Amino acid sequence: MKITFKSDYALKILLELSLGEKGQLIQMKEIARRQDIPKKFLEQIVLILKGANYINTVRGPRGGISLARDPEKITIGEIIRLIEGTTSPIGCVNETGRETCDFENRCAFRELFLEVNHRINDVVDKTTFADMASRTETIRSKRLADYII
Repeated sequence: MKITFKSDYALKILLELSLGEKGQLIQMKEIARRQDIPKKFLEQIVLILKGANYINTVRGPRGGISLARDPEKITIGEIIRLIEGTTSPIGCVNETGRETCDFENRCAFRELFLEVNHRINDVVDKTTFADMASRTETIRSKRLADYII
């Protein structure tokens, strides 16, 4: 599985929104600053996430974006698939748009990549943005504790 900048930014946008209060609007420029996302990419990805009903947007000087769903109900896997189309490490094990090759029946690697694919999906489909928000808070608390000591 290859995560492009586009997927990385989409994940960061949703994580940033998951860290806020439910329904809290966060301005796009704040997300761009906090997560180091170029504004051009941020705008493109926000359109995709809004079109897929993951976020709400409000225009204007007091506007911003917020989550349209609870972070407990959004998995990392569904966002990667939204942006990338698949989590498969190679086309012959892609469950949705499977590619075939003439070598497939005698390929020693196909079973290995099937297992890799299943394990990737197991992790990304069980990990929610609530989980990632919790991990982020733990990291922040540890950094603060390390700084104080």
